[in-house]
Order: sequence, then structure tokens, then C-alpha cells
Amino acid sequence: MALVPCQVLRVAILLSYCSILCNYKAIKMPSHKTYGGSWKFLTFIDLVIQAVFFGICVLTDLSSLLTRGSGNQEQERQLKKLISLRDWILAVLAFPVGIFVVAVFWIIYAYDREMIYPKLLNNFIPGWLNHGMHTTVLPFILIEMRTSHHEYPSRSSGLTAICTFSVGYILWVCWVHHVTGMWVYPFLEHIGPGARIIFFGSTTILMNFLYLLGEVLNSYIWDTQKSIEEEKEKPKLE
Repeated sequence: MALVPCQVLRVAILLSYCSILCNYKAIKMPSHKTYGGSWKFLTFIDLVIQAVFFGICVLTDLSSLLTRGSGNQEQERQLKKLISLRDWILAVLAFPVGIFVVAVFWIIYAYDREMIYPKLLNNFIPGWLNHGMHTTVLPFILIEMRTSHHEYPSRSSGLTAICTFSVGYILWVCWVHHVTGMWVYPFLEHIGPGARIIFFGSTTILMNFLYLLGEVLNSYIWDTQKSIEEEKEKPKLE
């Protein structure tokens, strides 16, 4: 009985991300027309990651329903590959990048919004869309972690993957600055080279920490759930 609500929930989340992406791309902001377009913003990259992840979740659910009871070993093998891909994306990208975007955006916004989200953007991005990009990512990914168990890769390979993503994005941001002379995020204009190096290094460390946090949280949720189920299955003493 629990499977159907989970399927519906994932479809709803996927449609939400598709709506957010479509509305965001429809906005005629000057930054969308400059070098790199929307792809220079981590928020947009994260939205794509989340949409792809929940798309794979929906595809996994559909495949599971279609192959259930079929006894086809090849279909079951392909389903296992799909589940492994789903779990890997959540562990390495969807959780750490999603939580990073939410946490860093609102921390800097609370300190000085002009450093990351100037008031000028209110003329282009409505409030609901801003929260769709920078707030709802957190509850959506936590709901997914709570409703389904995900197998994490080995810690070394997972940390290597998230480090590769982090360094790759930092290099991309630096390349955009090299080509255009402008930093993607306004606050980078106001700090020196040394401070930028410290910031970039700190973000990579934070990404690694968030990966480990996801691993611990996933284990805690499902170890606790397993313990509760085991307690329920114990015969009651007369």
C-alpha cells in the first residue's frame, strides 16, 4: 500500500521541478544571454540534477511495477542497474548539492542579500519561484530519503565523485570570469584572491561534509526503521 503513495509523491515532485525549470528558463534576464547562460549558476545545475534524479525515481517505480512477478531475469538485472544509478545520484549529487545550495544561499542572503540575490532580481523572479529554487529542494530530498532506502557507494568513491564535481564547478566559475571579466556571484567581486581561494576550498570541504551527512542520515533513518520493524515482529510476552 505504501508503494503507490510514494509513486504519486515522486511524480508530483518531478512535475514541480519541471514547472520550476520551465518558468525559470522563460524569464528574460540579461544574465541568461551572457556567456554560459543559465549553466553558470549552481542553482540551475542543481535544479537539473534534482529533476533528473526524480525522473529516474519515477522510471524506477514504473519499471518495478512492470517487472513485478514477471520472472524475467534480464528485466530484473536492468532494474537493479536503474536502482543503483538512482542511489548513486542521490548520494553523490542530489543530496549534497541540493543541501549546499539551500544552506549557502540562505546564509549569505541573511547576511547581505545583495551579495548573492540583489533586489533587482525581484523584477524578474517571483517569490514563489525563488523558494522553488532555493527552499523546497530541502524538504523534497529529505522526503525521498525517508520514503526509500538508498545504497551508498563506498566512501572513497563517493567522496572522490563529489570532490570532482566541486572542483569542476569551481574551475567553470573561474573560466567564466576569465572569458567575461565578471564573477558569476556578486560577492566574489568584493573579496580578494586569497579570500576566494579560501572560499572555494571551504565549499569543497562543505560538499564533502554534506556527502558524509547524507550517508549518516540515510543509515540512521533506515537502521532505526529496521529496529522498529524488528520490535513489532517479536512475539508479545503473555
